[in-house]
Amino acid sequence: MSFPGEFLSEEQFTCSICLDIFTNPVSTPCGHSFCSSCISSYWEGQGKTCFCPLCKESFRKRPELHVNHTLKEITEQFKRMAETTVSVPKTATTDSPPNPFSAQKPGVQQRPVELPKGLFQEMKTRMQRSSSTSSSNEPLASGDPQSLPNVKMPRRNFSVTAAGSNGPQCPNHGYSLELLCKTDLMCICAVCAESEHYGHTVTEAKREMNIRKSQLRILEVELQGLITVRERKIEEIQTSLAEIQVNAEREKAGTISMFAELMKSVEKSQAELLEVVEMGQRAAELRSQAFIREVQTEISDLKNRCSTINQLTQSQDHLTFFKTFSAHTSLPVMKSWAEVALTPDPTAGVVLRNVSQMVEEVRQGLRRLSEICLHPSTERSLGVYQQSVWRAPGFAMDVTLDKDSAHPRLVISEDGKQVLCSDRYQNVPDTLERFDRVVCVLGRQGINSGCHYWEVLVSDKTDWDLGIAARTINRKGKIAANPANGFWFLSLRDKQDYVFRTEPSTPIIVNPKPQRITVSVDYERGQLSFYNADTKTLIFTYTDSFSETLYPFFSPCTNKSGKNEAPLIICPPFVADPSWLE
Repeated sequence: MSFPGEFLSEEQFTCSICLDIFTNPVSTPCGHSFCSSCISSYWEGQGKTCFCPLCKESFRKRPELHVNHTLKEITEQFKRMAETTVSVPKTATTDSPPNPFSAQKPGVQQRPVELPKGLFQEMKTRMQRSSSTSSSNEPLASGDPQSLPNVKMPRRNFSVTAAGSNGPQCPNHGYSLELLCKTDLMCICAVCAESEHYGHTVTEAKREMNIRKSQLRILEVELQGLITVRERKIEEIQTSLAEIQVNAEREKAGTISMFAELMKSVEKSQAELLEVVEMGQRAAELRSQAFIREVQTEISDLKNRCSTINQLTQSQDHLTFFKTFSAHTSLPVMKSWAEVALTPDPTAGVVLRNVSQMVEEVRQGLRRLSEICLHPSTERSLGVYQQSVWRAPGFAMDVTLDKDSAHPRLVISEDGKQVLCSDRYQNVPDTLERFDRVVCVLGRQGINSGCHYWEVLVSDKTDWDLGIAARTINRKGKIAANPANGFWFLSLRDKQDYVFRTEPSTPIIVNPKPQRITVSVDYERGQLSFYNADTKTLIFTYTDSFSETLYPFFSPCTNKSGKNEAPLIICPPFVADPSWLE
């Protein structure tokens, strides 16, 4: 079979590491081919993870490479064709340009070169694929002898290059330093390789240099990639800093504006309060002036009467004396000033007390504001919110257990405050409200608005469930207990495993083990929180959206042959003073 020469070029048989014709070619799992010694040298020192020099595909384990005999046979055939082409006489006629695959020797009748059977299709497939991936591959010019491939056959057997040739010479033997001792990493001549470096790993210096250059080029690309990533990170940090600065300036301006408005409101309130105080003062002044005028009038009347009596006592006319005597023998009817006093203004002191109280509250609020800004974590903010809610009276819920919903194995106390699991089923009616498979019970009190909390004693139990459940939950058969099915509760298993029942369950680390659990519900905010009432710390908070009536949920779990027989006990409301949350 004849083979068209335009399908082949030297670049298609060139190793991308040593830039020479393939020698014992091997193929990596990604499909690229290299000289066996080149790729082995390239992978030395890369550890367990290796990657392809061309496409950078990484291999966690170093691949076991085998010589590609088909490609090797094609390469050897190409070498022989190239040698035949180079041996064509320069006197060949220009009308018939030499063809490297149909060149004739002198004195021999011209005939096309025959490839081994079945080899043509393999060469065509490989060469066309290589041509499509090569960026600089061009078809051979059929009209210019200089366009023939410049084939350089690699030197595989070390030979002595005579002294005086180009390049540095061996100081000991005078021959060219064309070899590299990979053991000592130094350039040597062929005589050195057979003497001082006998038994060492020796290769052609230029070939090894090309391999190392390829490694350095790849390293340079990787370094450039690292530089690019870090330059982008600098830009990202600078952009983030600019955004932070803009936000900070906005917050500062807004804070200054809000505090200016606050100061205006304070000044306005101050003026109003001062006016109230001054009005009280003026009212007191008016009352005092009225009292003084009235007293002065009475004093004047009394002085006139004293003067009249004095004149009467000095009179010698007995007729006149007895005529006027009877009118001056008694005291005049006058106002009793003993009970009259200028009492202080009823609002006196009230303004100052209220202002002092308000200023202290503002100061506390400002201190809390600074603390919240310094510690803006969601959990802390939520805990502060819950604490502030619990300070208000009326949030403690007096929970009692609903016997009509209890599983037949559950025993509930007469007051509805305790529940435990027995070994026997009780004779109770099987109603729609009763759980028939899961040993649990609901509280009687429903929640459809507001904030509520209750406390449960769990100290002696190894297993329990506490939380809330929706009114429309499934109470029969096997229950998928998760928020999607209307169950929100915290569980303890085997004395130490705490989880919140989601799908899958959410594990929770609780240390130390709580003796009392406080359950808190904020219906409008959709928040369910669990607190360790002993250490006064938040255990877990779950946020959801509530749309129907919720009921407290309790499960003492099975008694485990007496290991978990202790009851769940609902503590009376207000026993635990919520002031511990201060």
